[in-house]
Parts: sequence; C-alpha cells; structure tokens
Amino acid sequence: MNFSICQINPSVGDLKYNYEKIVKFYNKSISSGCNITIFPELSITGYPPKDLLFEKKFIDKNLMYAEKLSKLSTKPIIFGYVSRNRGKLYNSAAISFDGKLRFSYNKRLLPNYDVFDEHRYFFNGTDIGVYKLIYNNTKIKIGLQICEDLWDDNQELKVSEEQKENGAEILINISASPFSIGKLEKRIKLIKKKIKELRLPFIYCNMVGAQDEIIFDGSSLAFSNNGGLVKQAEYFKECISIINFNIKKSSAVIFQKKEKKIFNALCLGVSDYFSKTGHKEAVIGLSGGIDSALTAAIAVEALGKNNVHGVLLPSKFSSDHSLKDAECLALNLKIDHRIIPIQKSVDVLLNSLQEDFLGKENDITEENIQSRVRGNILMALSNKFGWILLTTGNKTEIALGYCTLYGDMNGGLAVISDLNKLEVYALSKWYNKLNNDTIPVNSINKMPSAELSYNQVDPFDYKIISPLVDILIENKIKLEELVTEKVDLKLLKSLYKKIKTNEFKRYQSTLGLKISEKAFGVGRRFPIVNNFDV
Repeated sequence: MNFSICQINPSVGDLKYNYEKIVKFYNKSISSGCNITIFPELSITGYPPKDLLFEKKFIDKNLMYAEKLSKLSTKPIIFGYVSRNRGKLYNSAAISFDGKLRFSYNKRLLPNYDVFDEHRYFFNGTDIGVYKLIYNNTKIKIGLQICEDLWDDNQELKVSEEQKENGAEILINISASPFSIGKLEKRIKLIKKKIKELRLPFIYCNMVGAQDEIIFDGSSLAFSNNGGLVKQAEYFKECISIINFNIKKSSAVIFQKKEKKIFNALCLGVSDYFSKTGHKEAVIGLSGGIDSALTAAIAVEALGKNNVHGVLLPSKFSSDHSLKDAECLALNLKIDHRIIPIQKSVDVLLNSLQEDFLGKENDITEENIQSRVRGNILMALSNKFGWILLTTGNKTEIALGYCTLYGDMNGGLAVISDLNKLEVYALSKWYNKLNNDTIPVNSINKMPSAELSYNQVDPFDYKIISPLVDILIENKIKLEELVTEKVDLKLLKSLYKKIKTNEFKRYQSTLGLKISEKAFGVGRRFPIVNNFDV
C-alpha cells in the first residue's frame, strides 16, 4: 500500500484557494498511484485562523469545501478542517473516499501555550480516533491524530497508546507545527519514542509556509514500525512525498545546518508575508551596519533584487565608512538605492524645540529625533510607492530597549527580530561564504554603532550580553545559577530590568518572524505595568 504526504502551503481565510490547491495535489497523488493521500492540519482553513472561527460564514464555507472535497474523492484522502456539532467547533481530520466523508476525528489535546490558543475556539474531542479503512482489497486500521495529540509527555491522556490498544495498525498525525531551532529534532525524538513503545509505523504530515509571524517548515516524516526512516519531505517547500512501507531499506534523517535553516525560514517568512498580503516590493534603511545588511540580503533572496529598495540616510554623525559600506552592499545586491541626507530635517526640528529645551543638556532626546526623522522618511516612501518597510532590529537590542519607537522600529515586518546579535553575525558570515562577501566585510568586523552622536559605539559586549538576554527571556535558569566569575548578579538584574521596562516598546513594535521557542510577540505575554522584582 502506498501513502502520499501532501505538504502544502495554505493561505488563512482563502478557502477557495486552499480547496483548489488540495484538489491539485490530490490529483497528482492519485496519478502517481498512491492509495491514501494525506494533507496537514486545518488544510482547508489554513492555520491559525484565530477569530475567523467566530465568523459563522467562515465555518459554513469551510464545511462546504470539506463536503465538495469528499464528493470528488475516489481513493481515500485525509485532510484537516473545522467541524461543528450542536454549535461546538472542533479541530478535525476527515477520511473521505468514494464520494463520501467516511470518518471524522476531533483533536483531543488542544495546545494553549506559545503561539497556540486553541481552547479559545475548540472543544476537546472524545473519540479514540481508530478507523478501519476498507477500500478495494485494502484493509487497515488507522490511528488518526492531529498535531498536539502526539505531544503528550505532560498529559494524562495518551492518544497514541489508546489507539494502539484499540487495534490501530498505523498512526497518522496531521500537523501545523511551527518551526523553531531544534524543533525537528524534538519531533523525531518523540515519534521514535512512540514507535519504540508501540511498534507501529508512523506518518507525520506537517504544514509548510508562513502565516504572520509563524513559519511552518514542513519536514514531514514517515517511519517504519522499527523506527527506520522511510521518507523525509523537504524543508520549507511544498511537495508530494510517496511512502512505500514495503521497501525495507531505511534512510538517515537529513539535518540542515543551523544557519541554512534560519536563512531559509526567514526567506519563506518574508516571501509569504508579501505574497499573502498582496505586496511585492520592500524598502529598507541601509546604515552600513550588519543588521540592515543581513535584512537586505534576506529580502533580495525572498523577493528578488528588483523588488528591494535601499535608502541611505546619513546625518552629520554618520561616518564615511558607513555610507561607503551601505553603498557597497546595495551595489553587490544590485538593488535600487538612493541617498537622502537627514541633517536639515533634524536641524529644523531641533530649532523648533530650542525654546522649550532651553537649559537642558543634549541627551537621548536629540539622538532619537534623528532616528524618528529616518523613520518618517522611510514611511513616506512606503506610503507613496506601496512598499513594505522592513525593520532591521535584532533580538538583543529589542530586548534591552536599544531601539526607538516611531524611528527604527517603524515598519511592516521585522525580519531579524528573533535573532540575537551573535546569530546575526554568524548568519552573515555563513551567507558571505556562499555569496562572495556580498555583505561588506567591514560591516561585519567594525564596532557596531547607531551613530547618533560623535564616536558612539553600542554599549554592550554582545559576546557576553546576547546569550544572557536569551537565557533571561527563556526563563529556564534562576539568576543565581548564572552567576560566575565573569557574570555577576548585578549585571543580570540590570539586564532583567531593561527587558522588563521596555515591554511597552515591544507592544508597539511591528510583527516579527519567529524562529526561536521564545520570540517576542504572541508567544510571550508579559504585562507592561509590571512591578515584579527578582
């Protein structure tokens, strides 16, 4: 018996588009001789549909397309949709063939952590989820499950075990599991644990694509009952993977290099955000520094060089090398770019405030005015030409508040906001090895600086600060346990305070692509007014 995993990229809310994509992949699967075709979780609606689930018309259309899909089915198809029973909604998986929906399973374990909020919308299923599929000369008992049903380590309910006890001969899990660094390793570890315990073959069909800040990597898998890898689908790409369990030879799992995974994930996040919102072109402020350089490189890879516009915005504090490095980057990437000096605009604003600021020393206020002038110019270009402004701040700076509201935080998408500063350097060096030092080496080697005053450099040793900030954000280790000869408690408490007091900025920041387990945004929910002290 042949199975096929259809790893597709649906668009949330575009039910007609998703339906047509499913049909297209289903027909290709059948023509390849597959007996059972499998699609990801909520493949009709896209994931996560969020409060669209409160729209009756949305649910009705989803049910209509589920029925249409079932009616055209010849060979068995498994797909995800939203079912409704007596006004209650369920995250469901259907098995359809011969023109009818034969079986529907409701997800039993509903996640409510990180980016997930399924208890807000769905009720827990109660059925065990074992279906005896009889089709032509095929008889097989399928244990059907949905995403979180697999992740039961901290749950009393063990879905896979119950399905085995009720006669399941194969486990099929349809998922919309978001990407993060190390996530694939965790999936494989969990699946292999189940196989070792239950001695059942396992098919894992995952979504691919991006929705808002969430990126789905695909990387679907099929394992035999002895834990051997039968099939691994591609990273970050739509594809059909044919599975034949009669082939005894197993393969080794392919793990991509960390930098390659991150780069491809961010490229997918950018390209899908633009295509799914109906945009084509991006604008980026190029400072000559490493953050804007990497952002521009990702944008070019995701959108094409003709759709990326660079803007150099020098002030009297801008160094000659910054302007030179920014121009060099733009020429290397072969993107449209322009120079718009900001000093006259800054001076006009400072002069208008001169009387009100009389007697006050220059401080961060004057520095931030420069950033806000740059932000205004970039937003003006964005408005005038319909370009989406990409912000360039990294996670370390955003965590500590080393960013300016209505200035460098302006934009429509934060590309590298979930990369710490060291990861920015590592990714840039990796990219340069493959692209003949497209990012100017000086942008990588020079001391980082916002250049908002004379001889200014960033006030952090990123080799020390970045890892500590990540640890504090992840909140996995007590402060006292981090204290070493090089790191004292005073520094840690200072960093913690900066992270806490700058929450208000992050509440107003643009959407950031998620590649870690603890990204700022939907998965991290701290109050702005927060007087807790460690």
